[in-house]
Amino acid sequence: MEIWINPACSKCRSALGLLDAEGADYTVRQYLEDVPGEDEIRAVLDRLGLEPWDITRTQEAAAKELGLKEWPRDETARDRWITALAEHPKLIQRPIITADDGTALVARTEEAVQEALARSRS
Repeated sequence: MEIWINPACSKCRSALGLLDAEGADYTVRQYLEDVPGEDEIRAVLDRLGLEPWDITRTQEAAAKELGLKEWPRDETARDRWITALAEHPKLIQRPIITADDGTALVARTEEAVQEALARSRS
């Protein structure tokens, strides 16, 4: 199991605390330093079952500069969104946990972290 975090994020710190409390075996990826490329973002989106706009932090300054709220949210714009996430990793929602069963979750709640743990244990 891998968790993509921003150490400055309280939701990320909370998720790490829950994983530690459960004795989970996981790898931390500080995705602002170890930036995922477009192919990795596509793979995580597939595991999440989501589209890039679903995991985009549209309130970030970079999102406003890019005018993301005005971008189409359809297949024709998908690659444009993925490129923006790769070029501006702060736009990626966090934390994201990739579970051992091949799925992934945006783990912003305790329930989502518990779900990731359950998926990794089965």
